[in-house]
Amino acid sequence: MAFLIVLAALCFLMFVAYRGYSVILFAPVAALGAVLLTDPTLVAPMFTGLFMDKMVGFLKLYFPVFLLGAIFGKLIELSGFSKSIVTATIGLFGAQRAMLSIVVVCALLTYGGVSLFVVVFAVYPFAAELFRQSDIPKRLIPGTIALGAFTFTMDALPGTPQIQNIIPTTFFGTNTWAAPVLGTIGGVFILIVGLAYLDWRRRVARSRGEGYGTALVNEPAAFAGQTLAHPLIAIAPLVLVGVANKLLTTAIPRFYGESHSFDPAVIGNATPVVQEITKVAAIWAVQGALLLGIATVLVFAWKPVMAGFAEGTKSAVGGALLAAMNTASEYGFGAVIAALPGFLVVANALGAIPNPLINQAVTVTALAGITGSASGGMSIALAAMAETFIANANAAGIPMEVLHRVAAMASGGMDTLPHNGAVITLLAVTGLTHRQAYKDIFAITAIKTIAVFVVIGVFYATGWV
Repeated sequence: MAFLIVLAALCFLMFVAYRGYSVILFAPVAALGAVLLTDPTLVAPMFTGLFMDKMVGFLKLYFPVFLLGAIFGKLIELSGFSKSIVTATIGLFGAQRAMLSIVVVCALLTYGGVSLFVVVFAVYPFAAELFRQSDIPKRLIPGTIALGAFTFTMDALPGTPQIQNIIPTTFFGTNTWAAPVLGTIGGVFILIVGLAYLDWRRRVARSRGEGYGTALVNEPAAFAGQTLAHPLIAIAPLVLVGVANKLLTTAIPRFYGESHSFDPAVIGNATPVVQEITKVAAIWAVQGALLLGIATVLVFAWKPVMAGFAEGTKSAVGGALLAAMNTASEYGFGAVIAALPGFLVVANALGAIPNPLINQAVTVTALAGITGSASGGMSIALAAMAETFIANANAAGIPMEVLHRVAAMASGGMDTLPHNGAVITLLAVTGLTHRQAYKDIFAITAIKTIAVFVVIGVFYATGWV
């Protein structure tokens, strides 16, 4: 019965998300409903002491990354740099390779540090225009954007500044460049198989005579073109974010040491504030890199950026708040579910898997699916089981860098169930429903999940890291 309550809470949250209701509102409803059915006396204590504590803790640690990423992406858009990148990419690959062009654009923006949610807003107008010109069904746009933004550049490629690649650093003492060979192999696998799947879907649609579609919702105005910055200038801030992230990842621990403390200037005997640098160095590195990227955009495109800065940053901040709150609320949901007796059934089943890497991969991706959040599910899994994962890995001679990469990639596996915040945002922006487009998003999710086990197999076969 306890397990069925947990399952019912998850199904309820997926159902309301599928129906288009706010996850921020219904995540606590689903979580506390499960608590009510388990032990009514724990509803209020769990809401305040666990749900809100975990939600606020997540925001405390990661909201600056969401905020800076959203602002950076908005400035890239206001400056015209995103249009320049898109135009150059289309010129390179050709309009007949619309899917490849959009995947590359999404990958460049995501790997450059732009928030996944911002990438959706920035790329959709150009994707719609390109798909319309190529007469490719609009319903394939979400799957295409998902492949470019939610998969290999999110957590597989080494050095990516996305939050899914940052979280493991605080548990394993690694950095965002962990296991570069395995990450690259996994990323290439996802890209090739994902593109092959999407192209197959395109050819099937064309053989049926299906075109872009009519009577569609949220159609952007056709791209008319304008004077754009040179592509090398446009891509410079993205390159700088990647390079600065790498340099700061190394420099910050050397500058501050293992920990740093200071005495707050307040009346009375204040307790010194001690910050463990190993837990925040990677986060600080990404924040610093994004700040440098923002400054670079302002230097190269001051006038066009400032013309729309006030209104543009308002929408960016709103988007960052929504994205962070969606993820944090799902994180709180997952924390409450993980505290219920029914979750022990899941945990015990997962703990019975003997292989350390497969155990970690299945645990992380399962919890990411339960919470509907890659970062939330991984945070819960690592917070509860990181010590076990580390002990098992040390006994088996597995480097921490491999644990990092497997955890990061697994988090982006089954996280994209219908109640996932990024999926909900993607479908809302493109004006499509779960019924129209979710099938292809789920297929990309399946490919991403398979890639984790491909990487594990490569490690055991070769020992590469």
